[in-house]
Amino acid sequence: MKLDSKYFDSIRVKSAAETKAKPRLPPCQWKGCSADARYRAPRGRGHEGRYFTFCLDHVRQYNATYNFFDGMSDSQVEDFQKDALTGHRPTWKAGANAWAHGTNGRKRAAGGEPNPGAGDPHAFFAWRRQQDRAADARPSRALKPLEKKAFDQLNLGEHASRVEIKARFKELVKLHHPDANGGDKRSEDKLREIIQAYNYLKQAGLV
Repeated sequence: MKLDSKYFDSIRVKSAAETKAKPRLPPCQWKGCSADARYRAPRGRGHEGRYFTFCLDHVRQYNATYNFFDGMSDSQVEDFQKDALTGHRPTWKAGANAWAHGTNGRKRAAGGEPNPGAGDPHAFFAWRRQQDRAADARPSRALKPLEKKAFDQLNLGEHASRVEIKARFKELVKLHHPDANGGDKRSEDKLREIIQAYNYLKQAGLV
């Protein structure tokens, strides 16, 4: 094609700005406003994940009067804020769990005892209870001097059962732990003696 052709003069190349048109923003959702809606604002409680779209002036006005707790009583607000600390997940007191609260799905027989066949497909818990009963019914024998001393350290009689020894050990650990006694050195020494006595009874097969 000749450069001085009339057809060459009619050719017009579009600029990059013209070929890539900017998308039009939706209008502001504030009544009577037609400005571009560039900002999102939450719709409120019960509409989580849904938003209004406003211009800058109206999103500021909306946020200034926004109240998530609108319509809730003071007690409901307190409960919501308390649950928010744990992400609104169920919680239990320290040392408790679903087993302690009886919500583990195991049925209980009359008298509150767990049904041996419920939630125990391999009969592990039934075997464990049988072992504990057999251990508690062990024949008595003369205790060695160190074993007697260990029982004295735990403030127990010579014929205390395994369950009683374990329960007393836990009780004394809580009682003499330094954290419960302001870091008292005497409590720390006493705790060390209790742990040594318990470990000795355990090695002797009495726990």
